[in-house]
Amino acid sequence: MARTIYDKPTRALLKDMLIDLGLMPGQVLTTSRALDWFGQRYPRLQPNSIRAHLVQAATNDPSRLHHASTKASDDLLFKVAPGQFRLYEPGKDPAPIHELVDGDVAIESALHSESDAPVVEASAGSTEFLLERDLQLYLARHLECIEPGLRLYDQDDVSPLEFDAGGRRIDILATDRDGGLVAIELKVSRGYDRVIGQLLRYVNWVRHHLAAPGQNVRGIIVCRTITEDLRLACASLREIELFEYQLSVQVARVPALMLRNGTEI
Repeated sequence: MARTIYDKPTRALLKDMLIDLGLMPGQVLTTSRALDWFGQRYPRLQPNSIRAHLVQAATNDPSRLHHASTKASDDLLFKVAPGQFRLYEPGKDPAPIHELVDGDVAIESALHSESDAPVVEASAGSTEFLLERDLQLYLARHLECIEPGLRLYDQDDVSPLEFDAGGRRIDILATDRDGGLVAIELKVSRGYDRVIGQLLRYVNWVRHHLAAPGQNVRGIIVCRTITEDLRLACASLREIELFEYQLSVQVARVPALMLRNGTEI
């Protein structure tokens, strides 16, 4: 269960804000106004967490699906423009987005993918995941295979997968055993040197917007194959670590069972 800073989780405080502001149907609520309200009353909440909860509450924003904990009680707002919301009106507005049909899942994945290499189709005996999402979900459940003590970022109901970093998304945000923050970037196939700029942006965004004073922030890249160009680019970057994953499936034939009458089954 996610930790909360205050007595109430942010999703409950968001409802308190709407009541306190007296927002009426059709009136627009801006992100900046929400940040001001929270800043005056709950200053320890990170602006990123507040923005994430506004997205989660927006019934027509597909990005709410990145928050695994989204439920019907979060159907509060309707997004009218970037950073602008109004109250959700059941019966008037389209039904809230709670899931995507199969075709849309592929489209949504493509929209958020920043793959550097051509798509590689997995075949029998493949040593790599078919989709980056599969690698992401596997590592999210087994972070300690990367580093002992590594675990998912867990604060205030914000999903650590596809973590919103100023309009771009960190594949996995984690914390290490020393309390440091770790941005993890995944590439299902080959990792090229240009991924460095992407990850450094995430690391510095976390350092600037999320980390507490003195809290360590670093980055990890996990790929099937790390190119020599990427190794060279990271050679002098102590805050970036490189990992290659291995996927192996072995199948062994089970000997037939012999019955007493000599029949093999």
